[in-house]
Amino acid sequence: MIEKRGDIFRLDTKDTTYMFRITRHGHPEHIYYGDRLTGTDPEPLIMKHTIQTGSSVMYTEDDPDYCLDTLTLEYSGIGKGDYRHSPAEILMPDSTYVCDFTYDSYVITEGICPPADLPAAYGETDECRTLEIRLSDKACNVRSSLFYTVFPECNIITRRAVLYNDDDRGLRIRKLMSMMLDLNAGPLVLLTLDGGWIRETHKHTRPLQPGIFVNDSTTGASSNRHNPGIILHAPDSGEDHGKAYGFNLIYSGNHYEAVELSSSGTVRVMNGINPHCFDWPLSAGESFETPESVLTYSSDGLNGVSRNFHDFINRHIIRGEYKDKERPVLINSWEAFYFKFSCRKLVRLAGRAAKLGIELFVLDDGWFGDRNDDHAGLGDYSVNLRKLPGGLKRLGRKLSKKGMKFGLWFEPEMVNENSDLFRDHPEFAVRIPGRRSSLGRNQLVLDLCNSEVRDYIVRNVCSVLDSADISYVKWDMNRHTSDMFSVHIPEQGMFFHRYILGLYEILGRIFKARPHILLETCSSGGNRFDLGMLCYSPQIWASDNTDPIERLKIQRGLSYFYPPSTIGAHVSLSPHQQTLRRTPLSTRFNVAGFGVLGYELDLKHLTPAERKEVKQQIGFYKENRILLQYGDFYRFDEMLQNRTNFMTVSKDRTEAVTGNFQILASAAPETEIMPLTGLDPELRYSVKTIPRGLSVKGFGALINHLLPFRIHPDNFILRMIDRFYRMPDCVEEYSAGGDTLMQGIRLNDQFMGTGYNNKVRMIGDFGSNLYKISAEQSAL
Repeated sequence: MIEKRGDIFRLDTKDTTYMFRITRHGHPEHIYYGDRLTGTDPEPLIMKHTIQTGSSVMYTEDDPDYCLDTLTLEYSGIGKGDYRHSPAEILMPDSTYVCDFTYDSYVITEGICPPADLPAAYGETDECRTLEIRLSDKACNVRSSLFYTVFPECNIITRRAVLYNDDDRGLRIRKLMSMMLDLNAGPLVLLTLDGGWIRETHKHTRPLQPGIFVNDSTTGASSNRHNPGIILHAPDSGEDHGKAYGFNLIYSGNHYEAVELSSSGTVRVMNGINPHCFDWPLSAGESFETPESVLTYSSDGLNGVSRNFHDFINRHIIRGEYKDKERPVLINSWEAFYFKFSCRKLVRLAGRAAKLGIELFVLDDGWFGDRNDDHAGLGDYSVNLRKLPGGLKRLGRKLSKKGMKFGLWFEPEMVNENSDLFRDHPEFAVRIPGRRSSLGRNQLVLDLCNSEVRDYIVRNVCSVLDSADISYVKWDMNRHTSDMFSVHIPEQGMFFHRYILGLYEILGRIFKARPHILLETCSSGGNRFDLGMLCYSPQIWASDNTDPIERLKIQRGLSYFYPPSTIGAHVSLSPHQQTLRRTPLSTRFNVAGFGVLGYELDLKHLTPAERKEVKQQIGFYKENRILLQYGDFYRFDEMLQNRTNFMTVSKDRTEAVTGNFQILASAAPETEIMPLTGLDPELRYSVKTIPRGLSVKGFGALINHLLPFRIHPDNFILRMIDRFYRMPDCVEEYSAGGDTLMQGIRLNDQFMGTGYNNKVRMIGDFGSNLYKISAEQSAL
């Protein structure tokens, strides 16, 4: 797993090898990261430097061929000849920015060496091993350590850096990355996830060009603008083929990823805390730890990188009682009632939900204080007894009688100026004295740098959670940070990081003592979807956008880095409140089913036929819940512009579910091939469409061609039929070997205006089908 031979360090996972060496002047030089090597001689892989490069600065005058600017380094400093983007900017004790960390020693430890105050990956001593490379700047008596932890079964290596000040004089950290890596891997393409509110994590790719590309956040959270996960891959790589390198960060605050293509063709990649407004003093004897960076490589394309990340997250990030545990199907009250609810309305909704098979009722915003809109009440925790006579305990008992578990929404990091908390403690809010504060969603951010604020949040949230039988919490955060200032820190350049450390402390204090509670974090949707939050919350609300066509892009993007078991996904009413798009109920479920399923609507608005359909959906999801949440997830290279395909395969490859999604219908559509992958070529499988019904109204005036008489396509009789009856859609069935199926299934024709029968697929705009794939008893 980790070995040292001479000046070479080699880190092996199940399928990959990572190598670096200590140069003759003590700098860690990267050699190789890629497919696992069987040989032990790295010499052919080491970059050769046989003559001095023009315009270069020699590291030392007695070694003219040694130049830091042309080495592929594991970490670099400033001022000694490396002019590429630096991972460290430190005002050293001698009042210069020149730093030069060279090798002292190493330590190999069984298991992990976790940071003291930051969340990190975990593992047993037989699951991982850690290498510590100890470096020092001899001129200033400052040390650093580079930690490498190898998780061999997941093909993951994590990295982080720690800086120690042993000098009697202080220093200041302006920038300290968790990881830096120089790759000499040929041309590469950069994949990032970008967007905004209700359009999170859209995938974008761009070929690297000379210069620096930065992917970062300055909002105080990991942000909906740019997720901290990035991938570098070969230009000809696809979802299932080609080399790809994945990087992510276990951190929930302002992050920073930089990728630089140098003049020599090497690529420098780094990630860590954003240096934006960051300025951290380090006195004698103090140290600073960076968040943990996560690296992976696969020659099986983007899906290979994703599977490594997914396995790592499920095995070494998610923790507690909900690790590997099926997530409940929930209904959330928000889009049903917003702030206008009563106990009676909630219990009626819960009763309808229970009859359909839903297991968890979540009461969203509006249950506390004077909270009838978003202008008041945040920061207060007294239950609104006008809405909930008898309080949360009484509501919980009523829900329990319906067979439902009880979940509750909180937004503890925020405060309204119209609240008892703000009137009593205006100093608890993040504000700059003498300046007018900027509001977001009519609220201010609470100062989590203040221990009194942290104690207030912990005390009140715990009091509420212990007052009733609550088994789920949705923890929201609905605005970006502004006016960053706190009197409780010595330097304002410490604010953003201190805030996140305060948040982690709060989450740990509340939920480690209540492991039975399922925590789902949220920040205006996916504004804080990151590995740091997943160390506390087994699932995260992906987006406030529940339109399934938009969700295809959002969930596809998230799937590059995060497994379906972490992605909260809901079915809501159509037309959708974010887009006004009308979509079939089947498509809404089919998309949400590739995540943690929930419903967010007033069920009384469903017709009897739709209620029957929802009950069938939930039954199918429960039967296949482990597969959908924990199976190996696959995306496909898009063969047709208006198609998206998802697939999840069980770990033993005996069953799978695949989704075939159509964005827009076209006239006389071409023959469609549904791609499949991940099956066992030695097994024989059956493939069958999950039945779905068709709205009679969806045929419009064409219905007259099926009837012996003519009717108006929107008359009362047809509307009544549509309420209670669904026409069956085409059900396809196939039986073949896994090797045959993975060539793709040629599907039945879609409707093309020439007729209808039970073998024609009636997909239409925004239509979709799910297919269940099951191994038959006998092998080929």
